[in-house]
Amino acid sequence: MDGATTRTAEHPVTGVGAGAGAAMSLATVCLSGTLEDKLRAAAAAGFDAVEVFEPDLVACPLPPADVRRLAADLGLAVALAQPFREPDSTDPAAVARTRERLRRKARTARALGTDLLLVCSAVGEDAVGDDDRLAGQLAALADVAREEGVRLAYEALAWGRHVADYRHSLRVVRAAGHEHLGVCLDSFHVLSRGDDTAGLADVRGEEVFFLQLADAPRLSMDVLPWSRHFRCFPGQGDLDVAGFTAAVLATGYAGPLSLEVFNDVFRQTDPRRTAVDGLRSLRRLADVVHRSAGDGSDGGDGGGPRREVVRAAVRPLPAAPAPAGWAFTEVAAPGPVEAEASELLQRLGFAREGLHRSAPVTLWRNGPVRVVVNARAAGAQDAAGGTGGARISALGLRTPQPVALEQRARRLLAPVVARPVGPGEADIPSLEAPDGTWLQFCPPDDSWLGDFTAAPPAVAHGPVLTGVDHVALPQRFGEFDTASLFFQAVVGLEALPGTEVAGPHGLVRSRALTDPAADLSVVLNVGPSGAALRGRAVVAGHVAFRTPDAVAAARAVAAGGGRLLAVPGNYYDDLADRYGLEAERLAELREASVLYERDADGELLHFYTASLTGGLFVEVVQRTGTHRGFGGTDAAVRLAAQSRWSA
Repeated sequence: MDGATTRTAEHPVTGVGAGAGAAMSLATVCLSGTLEDKLRAAAAAGFDAVEVFEPDLVACPLPPADVRRLAADLGLAVALAQPFREPDSTDPAAVARTRERLRRKARTARALGTDLLLVCSAVGEDAVGDDDRLAGQLAALADVAREEGVRLAYEALAWGRHVADYRHSLRVVRAAGHEHLGVCLDSFHVLSRGDDTAGLADVRGEEVFFLQLADAPRLSMDVLPWSRHFRCFPGQGDLDVAGFTAAVLATGYAGPLSLEVFNDVFRQTDPRRTAVDGLRSLRRLADVVHRSAGDGSDGGDGGGPRREVVRAAVRPLPAAPAPAGWAFTEVAAPGPVEAEASELLQRLGFAREGLHRSAPVTLWRNGPVRVVVNARAAGAQDAAGGTGGARISALGLRTPQPVALEQRARRLLAPVVARPVGPGEADIPSLEAPDGTWLQFCPPDDSWLGDFTAAPPAVAHGPVLTGVDHVALPQRFGEFDTASLFFQAVVGLEALPGTEVAGPHGLVRSRALTDPAADLSVVLNVGPSGAALRGRAVVAGHVAFRTPDAVAAARAVAAGGGRLLAVPGNYYDDLADRYGLEAERLAELREASVLYERDADGELLHFYTASLTGGLFVEVVQRTGTHRGFGGTDAAVRLAAQSRWSA
């Protein structure tokens, strides 16, 4: 918990003051399961409060008062009851019925333990189009709310028939002029329309009764289905949720930061895991908003007083330096796969450098690049749901303050790994990513190398490697956005726009996350759900090494007996049409099975080894200029070639 909640007649759930930050809330619509499941998941994650979604309550056998008691026993406040729909009408009989309906819903809200009810702008054909008439009807509803001891938060739905803009909702609420009527501001409804937040500069905090937050990917579709199916947590989409949040907080709003996300995947997955994702996203958002306000880049008017209001409203995370580069990549290769992995590394020019003092782990090196091969059984499932094959099991990241980074990660709810440490061995702070991969924070002095003793020589001759270009990690279906948020929040990587590739067994979704300053990149891939259900591993993990000359590297690997992924001749015929390469250049690419792409920033030349048992493979990359792509134009060719190889 970020702190106890304060309950008063005016604001049942607020921040806890004195710089402790706003309360963190979650709408029950975000999670799967029964209402009881959702409350327990929200409490276990560490939320302060929940919004109770009416369909969840209607399907619950517990009376509202018992729901309130259950929430209180779990340490949760009920911040809001929602939604109250179609508040206005041109039909006088409907207006009278709406008042009685509101009276009943207000009593339900009070029984749930909240004095706040969300009211959505009308979408029906009989919605009131005249602002004065609408303000009068809302004021009459606010009279009912006052009688019943609740307040109404009026929200402009992005698809409302007449009120679809937050500025319009503010005008109507101000015209109504009632102390029990304010607005609810929702990031999705504002940002999905492309509205800016400049209109919030003259808003008073007391006019904003509630703040709801959601992100979303940029999609070309009607806003209603976009809202109902594709919202996601802040940091998982493309909207400027941080700027919106800062602008609202700059008004003096003192209520909770509350997530309201409609998402088909979230409604099917483990509610405990989704709730952890949600709180992680809010804590990261609060940190981003707090620090941005400190450097003057908040969404307010740029004035010092407004920035201080924003900074006081949200709690920053413990400061920690970003990782400074790769220390090592660990491959889990149990049983007979260890010999395959060792042979592949030798073909790639790695020499065996050391043996671990207390574990069946071997250290390999090619120039500045180190790979650790762990012969223990792989503990986590791979992308196809199986275990026991070769996979990337740990990423060693250099950082000047490993413990500080671990402390920040704990606040972001990252699972900390309790790993055995033998006498004289380095105690490396370690976390577990959503897919089971360990992240290990190594000091820049490479003191962790003291865990290894010199190994009997196993020198290999092969290509020159200069570093790790990126690591690609396969994700289980439904956990792609979870992993993206994790690497942004915990490691500080920046998410690039996602892509989709038409592979032979369905669409593969991919997103790269990168920190160009530290030269760290992680690529997340998830295959089609149908293929996963059939047990087919459409995507596999791999590590990509850099080389100054991809063609020479490919020739060296092949000369040493390494197996390269075969690229069809049709690819090179098409390559000639796409880029107009000289015949000699095209011939050497074809002979070496090297793929090629080019943009305005430079070139990418890369090749792949054949897969090990279990699906792991290696990519070798050469970049020219400032090209930062990851081979997306060639991915379908690579996926088809790998599918034929494993068939």
